[in-house]
Amino acid sequence: METVAGIFQTRAEAEKAVQQIHSQGISNDRIALLTPGMDNEQVERTVPTADSEQPGMGKAMGGTVGGAMGVAGGATLGMAVASLLVPGVGPVIAGGILGAAILGAGGTATGMAAGEALEEGLVKGLPHDELYLYEDALRKGRSVVIAFVDTDESTYAARTALVSAGAESIDAARESWWLELRDAEAADYETTGKNFQGDEASYRRGFEAALKTRGKDADAREGTALEIESDEAFRRGYERGKSYQNSLQGKTNS
Repeated sequence: METVAGIFQTRAEAEKAVQQIHSQGISNDRIALLTPGMDNEQVERTVPTADSEQPGMGKAMGGTVGGAMGVAGGATLGMAVASLLVPGVGPVIAGGILGAAILGAGGTATGMAAGEALEEGLVKGLPHDELYLYEDALRKGRSVVIAFVDTDESTYAARTALVSAGAESIDAARESWWLELRDAEAADYETTGKNFQGDEASYRRGFEAALKTRGKDADAREGTALEIESDEAFRRGYERGKSYQNSLQGKTNS
């Protein structure tokens, strides 16, 4: 299972992409739409960040996931829609059960989602490594569309639909995200007497690893720990990445 994703400036563009992907024969249960919610009063559930909150997420991704139906307009095409409060992001409308599952991937609810709402193969294919980019886009008022595909033909069709609808690629979004942070990270790193330009690649890998390992299993965290032990620039970036993530928690969009 492969994920194909794009980021859009407006919900209307994202809805167009959903419609175009669906028209290529990709079913609604393989499409996710994430878009900023209207305000906190409309939020029905909070995405969990701890084991004790798993039951709430299971409910959100189960039979009651359609509670916020109507807010995503014609893009739903029969998709279930949930209104969720995502820590560090704010109110988010998650179109499709996969949309709610993706937002839960940053916490610890994925296992329950598999049991209650999703096929195991889809759960394993959730794009954990890109979650921080989706969240960054949502904080900026943008929308995200993700298609889950399992053939070369479907992959091509989904990518073509995203480009046609005006999507920014995930790779481009990743570079823009880092450029916004780079100057501050360089300034902080160089207070240690080190050369940021020479160490940037390792430092950035560490920074992103702190965001990517959120909600991952012990093996993934262990692999990161080994690199922390062997690479000082990576370790410094990792710690800064954790601080960055912590600084976002509790913040919501106005």
